[in-house]
Amino acid sequence: MDYIRITTIEDPLFAKMHALLGKIFPPEEVLEFDLWKEPLEDPSIRVFVAVYEGEVVGATEYRYYPAWNIAMTDFTIIGESNLGIGRFLAVKRAADLARLAQENGKVLYGMFAEIYDPYEREDFAFGGVMAMNPYVRREVLSHLGYQRLDFPYVHPSWKNDGEAIEGLDFCFMPTDDSVTEIDANLVVDFLTDYYSVLSNKPARWIDMIDELKMKDKVQLRPL
Repeated sequence: MDYIRITTIEDPLFAKMHALLGKIFPPEEVLEFDLWKEPLEDPSIRVFVAVYEGEVVGATEYRYYPAWNIAMTDFTIIGESNLGIGRFLAVKRAADLARLAQENGKVLYGMFAEIYDPYEREDFAFGGVMAMNPYVRREVLSHLGYQRLDFPYVHPSWKNDGEAIEGLDFCFMPTDDSVTEIDANLVVDFLTDYYSVLSNKPARWIDMIDELKMKDKVQLRPL
């Protein structure tokens, strides 16, 4: 299996990856094909696919923020079972991020991720791939070390229609297991930057950010 970075929508592997995205995730979670052009060309956004026998069988998108020394996992896709895709992507991603942090003269502080909460909302459809079942994914991410940030979370729809998307937790995986809380301003600064590409923010998201601004720390809770 090969770990290959995609940097342009002209790459034939991107079309295969985008089709896989549409198969796995709900429509409101998938950025339109043409809107990927700028993100893929952004050197800070790292999109890699797992290629097995010429086919894209998995993918992951993440980014490293040198100023904050944190990363964000945008998504991880497992397209087929019994190929060890999840482990393959996790190991390759961790090595890449460790290298980026080292080049920044640091050890990675941790990584953010949005994680579906099937205990709150059960109407998720994930293309029939059992490894992408939200109960399975949540437990896997818990095993990796992710913890829930203790505040009610919504995010803006990637359709940029002003809708607030529920049914997710915003989580953080600290590199140091002894970390039990993180600065609220780090969460605010990160989310504000991360969703700056969307011009139509829902009022509930804006209220969430305003409430976070009033906090000093945000506690980490078990998934």
